[in-house]
Amino acid sequence: MTKKLSNLNEKKRILIVLELEKFDIKLNTDFIGRNFIYAEEINSTNSYLLDKKNKNLVDGTVVFAEKQTEGRGRKNRVWYSVKEQNLNFSILLTNRKYFPKNINLINFASSLAVALSIENLFQLNASLKWPNDVLINNKKVCGILLEAVSQGSKIEQLVIGIGINVNQSTFQGTFNIPPTSIRLEMNETIERERLLAEVLNSFEEILYETLSNPKEIMRDWKSRCRMIGEKIEVNEGNSIKYGIFDDIDESGTLLLKTKDKIEKIHLGDVSLL
Repeated sequence: MTKKLSNLNEKKRILIVLELEKFDIKLNTDFIGRNFIYAEEINSTNSYLLDKKNKNLVDGTVVFAEKQTEGRGRKNRVWYSVKEQNLNFSILLTNRKYFPKNINLINFASSLAVALSIENLFQLNASLKWPNDVLINNKKVCGILLEAVSQGSKIEQLVIGIGINVNQSTFQGTFNIPPTSIRLEMNETIERERLLAEVLNSFEEILYETLSNPKEIMRDWKSRCRMIGEKIEVNEGNSIKYGIFDDIDESGTLLLKTKDKIEKIHLGDVSLL
């Protein structure tokens, strides 16, 4: 079921229906994206799903926006995305049977789904940067923001926000990691509907595998993380640490090897030295 939030003229409405039909044909999921909400403009797809007014949305709902006025990434950083050029969407999980014991694994499943989709469709080598960025040629093509609603110690909702640079050709501002888009890497315009369906298909498949075989998901993720074994800097906001990116443990925590110990890093910005 597709719902449109925006008021559009008839010509624009027809174009959007045709685009959604392309997407629907390629979507092959049990429940992810089967309830699909399209917005021409919205403050944030994550914020929409986290809003108490929308608490009755069905499990697997996906909200997609052509433009976000308050798009954000980790640490409340602004996520800029040119209108109608990229993919900005969020996935809602409410059924606890899809929550792995370690919720952090959803981060890894999400970024792995994007990387595999890019590889499958475009034969580009996509690497992964801890905790959940997707890179092409050491440039950022995708960011992910996981947010949760809890009742006491019990998680009631998970929202996975995904932003993929698809057809954007120029980027303004300063960045910790230089950005890129699939169009820039391929030198051709990309069909967004096909990529969106592929990501959702992959995410659902990897979600199932995360529940049944989490170790395999972590192995796949680590095989695409080129920073493991390298000298890195970890910026935790109020402190900077240096060492060797030794490994990622089963919970998804970064293990930083310093001179005399292994330190666990739960949050922080990582860069190569």
